[in-house]
Formats: sequence, C-alpha cells, structure tokens
Amino acid sequence: MRLFILSVCCVLCFMSKSNAQAAKHSSSSEIYHAIQKLNFLGSALYIAAHPDDENTRLISYLSNHDKARTGYLSLTRGDGGQNLIGPELRELLGVLRTEELLAARRIDGGQQFFTRANDFGYSKHPDETLALWNKEEVLGDVVRIIRQFKPDVIVNRFDHRSPGSTHGHHTASAILSVEAFDLVGDAKAYPDQLEALSTWQPKRMFFNTSWWFYGSEEKFEKADKSNMLSFDVGTYYPILGVSNNEIASLASSQHLCQGFGRLSTRGSQKEYVELLKGDLPKDENNIFDGIDTTWSRLEGGKAIGELLVDVEANFNFNEPSTHLPQLLKAHKVLSALPDGHWKNIKKKELEEIVLSVCGLYLEASATVPTAHLGAEVAVEIEAINRSAANIQLKSVAINSEQKITENQPLIPNEKVTLETTFTVPTTTEFTSPYWLNEKGSLGMYKVTDPSLIGKPETPRAFFAQFELDFDGYIMSLEKEVVHRFAKNDKGELYEPFEVLPHATASFKDKVLIFSDGTPKQIPVTVKAHKDSAQGEVVFRSTKGWTVETETKAFEILKKGDQQTLIFTLTPPDYEEESYISPLVKIDGQEITKELVEINYDHVPKQSILLPSETKVVRLDIQKLGQNIGYIVGAGDDVPTSLKQIGYTVHLIDPATITKGSLAKYDAVVTGIRAYNVVPELKFKQKYLIDYVENGGNLIIQYNTAGRWDKQFDDIAPYPLILSRDRVTDENSEVKIVADNHSLVNFPNKITEADFDGWVQERGLYFPNEWDGAFTPILSMKDSGESPTKGSLLVAPYGKGNYMYTGLSFFRELPAGVTGAYKLFANMVSLGKEKVEITEKVKG
Repeated sequence: MRLFILSVCCVLCFMSKSNAQAAKHSSSSEIYHAIQKLNFLGSALYIAAHPDDENTRLISYLSNHDKARTGYLSLTRGDGGQNLIGPELRELLGVLRTEELLAARRIDGGQQFFTRANDFGYSKHPDETLALWNKEEVLGDVVRIIRQFKPDVIVNRFDHRSPGSTHGHHTASAILSVEAFDLVGDAKAYPDQLEALSTWQPKRMFFNTSWWFYGSEEKFEKADKSNMLSFDVGTYYPILGVSNNEIASLASSQHLCQGFGRLSTRGSQKEYVELLKGDLPKDENNIFDGIDTTWSRLEGGKAIGELLVDVEANFNFNEPSTHLPQLLKAHKVLSALPDGHWKNIKKKELEEIVLSVCGLYLEASATVPTAHLGAEVAVEIEAINRSAANIQLKSVAINSEQKITENQPLIPNEKVTLETTFTVPTTTEFTSPYWLNEKGSLGMYKVTDPSLIGKPETPRAFFAQFELDFDGYIMSLEKEVVHRFAKNDKGELYEPFEVLPHATASFKDKVLIFSDGTPKQIPVTVKAHKDSAQGEVVFRSTKGWTVETETKAFEILKKGDQQTLIFTLTPPDYEEESYISPLVKIDGQEITKELVEINYDHVPKQSILLPSETKVVRLDIQKLGQNIGYIVGAGDDVPTSLKQIGYTVHLIDPATITKGSLAKYDAVVTGIRAYNVVPELKFKQKYLIDYVENGGNLIIQYNTAGRWDKQFDDIAPYPLILSRDRVTDENSEVKIVADNHSLVNFPNKITEADFDGWVQERGLYFPNEWDGAFTPILSMKDSGESPTKGSLLVAPYGKGNYMYTGLSFFRELPAGVTGAYKLFANMVSLGKEKVEITEKVKG
C-alpha cells in the first residue's frame, strides 16, 4: 500500500504541505499525458454544494480519460460542518476545507471554484437555503463562474426535482445550476459581468445519478436509461500506472477533517449521467460527442494542432527535449493569435510543457516566510537546464521591478543561482482569505471585488518573471515567490510567502464568562512580524465594563516573538453580553486583526487575519460539583468553555479508564462523536455504565448513528436508537415538556427564554426511539414538521443519571450562549440537590 501511494504521488505530482508551492517534477509519461490534455479543447464543470460532495471518480475520469479541462464548483466552503482533526470551526473550517479541496484537485487534475455562499449549517429545504444565501447573488456567482470557465458540459451532483428529500444546500446547488444554464448566454442577465466577461452557452447539462437516488440497486436496474450516458470510471491508465478509481480514492482522502480517508479501489465501476438540457450524444460513452474539441476550435489553431498532434503521435519518451523546436514553433504561432479564452489557457499549458521537456527548473525563494509593509526581502533565484537545449537566462525580475539582467547561459545540468531583493510596497494587501476581509451575513460572504468571486484563494502578491532565450526565441515565464526551507525531522519544505502587519494582538479565549462581579485579569498577546516592534495596545470595551488601565506599551526585539500584556477587566453588576478588542498602534498603523495559522501536513500553511475580539458575558449562574472528566471527541472546545464557569476539567485518556477510576468525577462528559472516532471506548463502555450505577452523572453528546463499531449498539444502559432527526432553525420554538424535572429547575431555573440567541442550529442526530426509563426534557421542531422530543433525554440508573443530548452545546458554549451554560450546569448538578438538602438538615 505504501509503495502504491508513493507511485501515485510521483505520477500525479501530488503536492502535500511540503511541496504545494514547489515546481513540478514531470516524468516523460507525465509530459506525454500533459500533451494529450494540451490537444483536447473541451471543458466540463461539476457543480455541487460542499467540499466532499464532488464525485472524484467522475472528475478524474473527465480530466484524465477524456483529457478535458475539468472544474468543480462547490457553492460553499463547508464552513458549517464538524472537524475530525482539529479545533477549527466556522470560518476557519472553511479555510481548511478549501485547502483540502485544492489538494484533491491537485491529484485528480481538476480546478476548483466557489461562490460567496456561506455554509450556515444543515438545511432541510432549498427554499430556506436560498433565502439565507440570497438567491440572486449566488445565482449571479454561478453565472459568473460558468461565463469564466466556459464549460461545454455541466454535470450536477444533485437532482433539482426533489426538494426536501436531501440537504437543502444540495438541492439548491442543482436548482441554481439549472437556472444558470439558461441565463449565461443572455446578455440581459447580470449585464454588469459583461464588462469583463462574455456570454456563453454550454452544450448540454446532466445529473450525475445513481441507484442511491432511486432507493435501491434493484429499482435502478429496472429504470429507463434511454436518456442516460454511462462510463466505466474504473479504467486503467497504463501511461500513469494507476487506475482512475485509485486516483479518485486518493483525491477524496484529502478531506481528512471530514473523516474521508479511505482505501483505494480498483476494477470496473459504472457512473451514470442523465441528460437535463441540450442534446443527448449519439455515442453513449462520450459526453463530448458532437463538440469540436480539436485545435480547429480556435481560430487559427489548425496549424498549431498539426504541430502538437504530431508531437503526441511521435513522442520521444527517452529524450522529450527533441520536441522543443516543434513546441516553440507552436508557441510562436499561438502567441500571435488575438487574445481569447482557449488561447490564454493553452498558452500556459504549453509553457509548462516547454519547461518540462527541458527539465528546466526555475524557482524564486524568499529567505523569510513573511514580511511587513515596506520591508526589504531577499530572494534566492535558482535556474537549471537539464537538457541539451541551447537556453539562456536573459533576466529575472520580481513583479517587473528589481530586474537582474544576466544573459546567463544555462549550460546543461549546471545550476545557476542569483540573489536579488525587493521592497514590499506599502500599498500591498495583507495575506488573508479574501472572503474573510469584510463581515458578511449568516448566509453570505461579502466580496466587494468582483474579479475575486469564484477564486479558491487570494491571489499571491509576488511573482518572479523569468525571461528566457531558447536559441533565439524569447519566452517569458512567471513563478510565484515562495519560501523554501528544511527541518531536520521533515526535510525540504515549501510555504507560501506572505505579507503581514507590523504586529497583531489576540486574546487567549474567544468567550469570557463572568459568573459573578469579580474582576478578571485578561492577557493580550502581541506578536511581532518585524524586528524592533514598539507600540501600544488600547484595550477597547463597552459601557458597563471597566478596565483598570486602558493603554499599555509593548516592545519586542525579534520578529516572530511575542509579549503578553495583562489588563484587569471588571464586569457590570447585571447580566450583560458585550465584546472587547485590542487595538494595536505601531509605526503609524492601527491594527485590529489577530493572526490565526492553520498548519497541517496535508495542506499548505495558512495565515488568516481575523477581527481580534472576545465575547464577554456577565452571567448569574449556579452550579454544584467541581470536577468534570471529559473524553475528547471530534474537535470541540467544550472543555475550555466549562472551565470558564469555574469547573475543573480533566481530559481523560480512554486507555486509562478502569473499574472505579471515574468515581472521583462529579460528572463525566463525552465529546461530540466520541463513539464514532474513539475506538477504545468499545472496551471501556462497561466502566462508564458502572460509573453511572455507582452514583455518577454521565453526559453523552451527539454521535452519528451507523458510523461506529457494532459493539457500540448499546451506548446506553437502556435501549436507545439514534436517528438523523435534527432541528436546524436556531430560532425555532422550544418547549419544556418536563417542567417539574430537576434538570430544568436546579440549580438554575431554565425557561424557554434560555433558548434565545442560539447559533446555527438547535441540535442534530436526536434519538427517535427510547426506553420508558428515559424522560424527554424538551420538545422542538422546524417549521412544517412534527415536534421531536429526543434532543435531551435523562434516565436514572442505579444511584446515578445517564443523559444523552443532541443539543449543539459544542457550538453554543464557545459562542457564549448564556442559556446553554445554565442548562449544562444543571446537567452536571443533576441529583446533587439531595446532597445539598441533606447538608442543610445536618447543619
């Protein structure tokens, strides 16, 4: 298996974190594969709603079998989901999932696009989805991306004809795609786009159907397929040494934060697409049948095609550089044509092939990973020609400035190294995801520059322009400025070169809970992004919240170092929610951003500048019990939140659980999806139940049914069946159906008002069947549905209490929702009112 992965990585130039910014190293087989793609002038666009919705089998098939320019338009960045590998949620999760999609596309050969739609969480109907997304704006984004990409064929992942049968985002993506198909060629539709774009009309549209949409394989077998095409996506590529499904498996396995790592698959496998619009191809195995995908499609392209098709037909695998004269001749003819869609695309592809056949390596590496405005940056230039071709490096420039004129011959296999510097202009935008630069809404990101809409990432600020002389023919090539370095335990690594403010400041916690009027010391961490950083931090708060000293100075000698300033904050004497923020004043700049870094091995390092602020909550809350044992699940921050209200939280390693070892805790809590992601629990479940029987409170947060070991069928001491029931409207009405139960009366009185201000959802994966020993506490429903009572269930067992909850505490507590804190404190305190009464009587 290891050898297979290494093979695929080499064949496909798979770029992990360590080499995502590195130049490609192409074998002769890969160069030949690229030439095959160069000679195919056809495009397909796959459209769905989220990261992981894409069918990597079909995307890879279109890209590697048909050789088509293939794109995936994910309407959202997956911001509303969960994270199995780290703490990132919401906007940060969207950044991580964006990079995982790009990692998948680097493997399957596709390109990636997005709209401004924000994944606000699960939606049960497309009407709700489109209302929150702002249908007209997202539809306009889909139209814009189709006009940019100009696909001949569009394939929808989901069926637009079945609203309410699946996630509302899914159906909405298909609805918008179908509508956009009829609008992209209409000059009256979104006419403002036509200042930079032109109308376009795709040839045909399909729905990527399967037996799943028919309910069973038997039903699909009997279905009328006269309006469908089918493809064997398990085809084997001898030139690459892998099958299509092996490529697809590795691509989809990049979605690690969603738990999509999986075994590779091999062998024949059918994919079906159902025609929705346009004409059905006569060749049922060729989605591009009837579309001119040759060089003749481009005006003046016939002569180019004759040259390049000959290169493909007579490719020299031993000495690819023998084709350089034909490739340069084709480049010359292509460059002379008027600018246009296919010319611009194919010119870039051809230039990459020219580099590859010569083994020509070009790199511009900044000696530092980041720089501030006005900084002088040293860049190391490397160029090496690993062929017999006569090539001369005429010049190198960074962003067309600081040009080095060398006229340096590139003697075969002799490395040329140069050094230059450039100054970061003070007008340069800071490096950060463009869709997070301004505050958006629940359903939409705000992007004011229309040229950015659709792009997966913020375009990089600095490039090196290499001017090369190929035996008298001049060609200019551009390479992104990166940062190359090495670590003893990881070897050679590449990171993006990024521009940051002179300094940033952040709070440790995103929510601070004041359970009484006692002041708290609030640390503010200032990080320097330049040497000799001197300035001051102004602690900003609102009326009612008082700060002992509002302004404090900082001085940090070395770039990358940080200093912590302590401010004393006193809350009001009444319940109140507000925000505090640090304002950094340095070198004439006023900075209100904090730097957040995402750094995993499977994606490039990301630097995100977000508003630096913390929610502060003055809350009158009562609680009994002090020590909580917490078994961490899938990426929630509930332990930090519980510490905020004074609990001592002990993180429990499941491997250490033995009979009686949990008795010291007032409550034991399992994190979200713990039974899905912590396999050790199947051996420790009996001890958890023993803990309850002996007087403990066990709180189980939501799990997803069917995604655990069969030994987990009995996660409760009584029968309990999980379902996919959920309530997605965070403002939906909640009724307390067990109003006399201590869970809603002690030590805090819980009312329906405590469910105001919840975020994203009420909860998910509620049980829908349970034993009579359980008492349902709450009733809730989404509009148009019957009430469900499975969101919070409690059952006495022995001397203790077992609680199962699908309420989204993992979202509400980190968001500082006061009612959620009160309810959770009651769950931990359950049964302890008897102890309190006994102690009073004794007293």
